[in-house]
Formats: sequence, C-alpha cells, structure tokens
Amino acid sequence: MGGGVKRTPLPWLGGLLVLYLAVPLGAFALRFIGSPTSGFSTPGLFSAFYISVVSATISLAIITTLGVPLAYALARSRSRFATIVGVVVQLPLALPPLMSGILLIYILGPYTTLGRLFDGRLTQSLAGVVFAQTFVSAPFLIVTARTAFGTVDPALMDVAATLGHSEFSRFMRVALPVASPGIRVGMLLAWLRAFGEYGAVVIVAYHPFTIPVYTYNEFSSTGLPDTIAPTVLSIVVAVVAVGISRTRIRRRGGHAALPAPTTPPPSASTTVSFDLDRRLGDFHLALAYEAAGSRLAILGPSGSGKSTLLRCLAGLLGEESGPIRFGDHSVQQIPVEQRRVGYVAQGFALFPHLTVRQQVMFAVDANPGVASYWLTRMHLDGLEDRLPSQLSGGQRQRVALAQALSRSPDLLLLDEPFSALDAPVRHELRRVLRHLQRESGLSTVLVTHDPEEAAILADEVIVVSNGTSLQSGSTRQVFSRPSSPEVARLLGIPNLHEAAVTAPGLIDVGGALLEVDSADLALGTAVLWSIRPEHIRLSPTEGLSASLADITDLGTTTELIVWVNPTLELELRTPNHIDLVIGDICHIELPRDAITLWPRPDHAPGNPA
Repeated sequence: MGGGVKRTPLPWLGGLLVLYLAVPLGAFALRFIGSPTSGFSTPGLFSAFYISVVSATISLAIITTLGVPLAYALARSRSRFATIVGVVVQLPLALPPLMSGILLIYILGPYTTLGRLFDGRLTQSLAGVVFAQTFVSAPFLIVTARTAFGTVDPALMDVAATLGHSEFSRFMRVALPVASPGIRVGMLLAWLRAFGEYGAVVIVAYHPFTIPVYTYNEFSSTGLPDTIAPTVLSIVVAVVAVGISRTRIRRRGGHAALPAPTTPPPSASTTVSFDLDRRLGDFHLALAYEAAGSRLAILGPSGSGKSTLLRCLAGLLGEESGPIRFGDHSVQQIPVEQRRVGYVAQGFALFPHLTVRQQVMFAVDANPGVASYWLTRMHLDGLEDRLPSQLSGGQRQRVALAQALSRSPDLLLLDEPFSALDAPVRHELRRVLRHLQRESGLSTVLVTHDPEEAAILADEVIVVSNGTSLQSGSTRQVFSRPSSPEVARLLGIPNLHEAAVTAPGLIDVGGALLEVDSADLALGTAVLWSIRPEHIRLSPTEGLSASLADITDLGTTTELIVWVNPTLELELRTPNHIDLVIGDICHIELPRDAITLWPRPDHAPGNPA
C-alpha cells in the first residue's frame, strides 16, 4: 500500500482548546443579539471605560520607559545582582492580585510616609489606579522584552561598536529595532493586563471606578443584563489592541540615491603587534606577536582562541587584554568605537532591519561616495534596497565587506569570513579580497581554520591551539617547515611523518629506509619529512611494497591510501585509472628529490625520533 499522510492527534488537541476559548464568546454574542437591554445607558459606564483606557495607557508609558532599558540590562548581564533583580521583577506574576494590592497599601496608604506627603490622596484616585496597574502588569513587558533582547545576535552589537556607535546608539539603532517584535508583544500584554486589572485596583483605588470594578458592581447588584455593555466594550478594546499589535511596521528610509562613487584614499600599511593575556572562564589566551607586514592570518582549530584574539584587537574585550599596537601607535586604551577598524564577524552579521544601502552607510563616519564605490566594487548594484533576508550568502558577505570598508578603516579584521559559503563562492570572494589587498594596500588580520585561505590572503601566519602559539612567521617559512606534526596537520600538509637519520642519505621510518638529501644532518638526528601525494609513483615491481587500504575515484584523479608498515601510511594521487582493490599489494616509489626533510625542533641530535 502506498504511504499516506500519517494521522496525528495534535491538531485535535489544539482544536479542543480553541473550541473552549471560542464557545464563551459565541454564547455571549447570542445573548447580546437577543437581549432587550444591554446596559449602555447605565450611568457611569463610559466614565469607567475612560478611566481604564487612560490609566492603562499611562501605566504602559511608565512601564515602557523604565522597563525596556531594564530588560536590556538584564539580558546583557550574567551577574548575581541581575539574577536577583530578575526574580524581584517576576514576583508580581506569582502573587495573587489582591496580595499585590495589599503590598501597595503599605507604601501608598494614607497613613504611610508617602501617603501623608500627598495628603492621603494617592489612593482612591487615578494615580492609585495607575500605581496598581503598573505593579501587576510591568512583569509582562519586562520578561518578554528581556527574552527578545536575549535573541539579538551579539555579533551585531560588536559590528555596530566597531562602526563607531556608542553603547546608547547600539541600543537605539540595533538592539531596539531587532527586538521590537517581542517588545510589541510585551507592550500588548502589559496594556491588556493593566486594562483588565481588578484585584490590586479594588484594594488601592476602589474609586474612581475602572471598567472591571464597575462590571463587578453591576453584576453584584443587577445580575448579567447590565454587564453586557462593559463586556462588549472590553471585547472591542481587546480586538483592536491585538489587531494593532499584529500590524507590521513598515520601515521606510534609505531610498535616497548615494552620490557618485569616490575612490577611497590609499590605505597606509598598518602592522599589528600585541602581547595578550586574557582569561574568559576556563579559557586562557596567552599570545604575543609582532608582525613585519600588513597581512596576517591566525590559523587554528575551533576553540583555539582565534576569534577571542580578533575581538581583543578590535577592542571588544576592553583594555585588560594587554598591550596592542597598530603601527607605532598604542591602541590598548582606545575604546572600540574609536579604533578605526573594520570588523567582519562570522555568519554574515548584518542588521536584519536595514537595507543594503543603510548597511554600508551605518558607520558613524561612513563616506557616502566611498560607500557607493564599494557597492559598485562588490557588484551589489541594483541590490541597494534589499534586506539581508533577500540576499544570497555570497551577496551578504559582500555587503559585510562593503560595510566594513565604507569608513576606510586603518585595519580590516576578518573572522572566518568565508566559512559558511559554498566552495565556488568562497573561492571567488577569496580572490576578490586578495585583489583588494594588492590593489589598495589594505591591511588585514584574518582568522581562519583553512590553510589555503591563510596562504592566499596572508604573508605571515600564527598557528594557534588552546590559546597559545604553536608556530609563527612568514607564510612560506611556516608552511615549508612546520615545527611539529600538530602544526603540519593544522596546515593541511599530507604525508608528514617522523624519522631518524641512520646513514648518510638514509632515514628510517618504522623499519622502511628512504633515500633523502641529508648530508648536513648528523646520524641519529630526529627529523620530520613530507612528500606531496602527486609525487608518489606507482610501480609494477620496484620500490616499497605496500598494502592498499583505500581507493577513491575523483573523476580526473584517483586517490589511494597505502600502508608501507604499521607506522607508515601514505596518500598518493594519480591521473591514471587503477585496477586495484582494497587489500591488494602494490609498489610505490618516493623520488629522493621530492622528499622535504628538516630537523625536528623539539629533539636534539642523537635522540631517537
């Protein structure tokens, strides 16, 4: 039988709840239509309705003005004090509303210090209603806004800081717009909660009547007939409020055309030197280097401290990280907003609410002509009014580069800029950036785990692991002479093994003797050696005997893995078709002049490898 759509009880379970919520509304609608009297002419109805609307609106204004900044601070803090404040903020949610009113009487009552200051008029007044509503409804906005701020990508705040925006500017121009959908939901909940509050209000301010107090009084005195009108008004208010909250806010702006492109000024060559010592939890970054050129790469595995190092250079972790110099100038005590760096974070950290044009003009000192130049240079013409969600991965990365370059930074910091891209796009953007480096003298510090990327985009490289440097120097020096097998693995160097010089021109690799150029090495010297896979040749009968462990047909080449002995595995590639299967015995030749050999730095001559 053909497989059909599997039945699931989930829609039915959800439907039961919807039915439960809808049936009372339907029953009320029937009663309203068939009732000869509804209570709209009862004295005090519209006055109570007015009091509820006005007091709830005033309460929302107070909660929003004070609660949104509080929610932002709580979302960004992990301190114990913030935890305590968070608990205090949520307590009114757990208290019965009547108990909340009792608590407020201890502060606002006519015989309290505050109450006597206002001649006992805080209760039984509009002010008392607002106080009660604010106390019980504030948590709805604060908790929701805190969650919304918690979803804002920290990389967006970092990028905004490196573009020159202060903490307040980042809050207003990044955090607030990005979190606005959640904040609007919190505002709706807080207003509706304040509008419908009864328990706290009836304790603190029985007069003037709000719509819930008025409705309860009418129900107590005359029953249901006179409660129809206030119920209708409340339903209408709820529908309007929910409708307003669901209305999408269309942000306009940013459509003014940029001026004609202006060629950015030539970049001065900026070298970087640093001596960092920074702890983040259990992780310790201890790294020092003085670059000789303007193109540096930080290469290492995930979790090695590469991004932390870059954030230190940008100033995002403060001046406690250690001395940092750009050229001849110390920037350790210069705040991130003033360091004049361009920062391209991981994962296309673009502001989701801004168009491409607004992105490249977001820096406080962005030059419109230069921004226009980079839009053209990055082939973003015609995309100026698109949001990031309307762009491909490669286009978003180009926008991030144009954004960082629009302020003509002294130094461009790149944190895994192409790792999330498809191979063809990654290859293309590497070449674009390399051309920019050569063309404009752009100074860069690149963080990557890709050895090829480091070789293409840097003249110097630092290989890092666990927060420390394993090897550093010129790209050619590090790639041609890795200091250890671990470095070689991180550099992607294949067929790297340890050996020892056993005779002039011979090394011993687990019992296999290889001919090499080792005339300048003493007997017993521990060495590292390597040979590229394409330099190893298959032979019908001559050379080392090996067992075929794996074979892969890549179309244009065939890749083989062979075992010469239990300690020597080699990878080789050949353009020829190979009629072998796994387990077959074959013979390989390793040309003497194709083997690269160097003494192992961590072994003295005479010690075994």
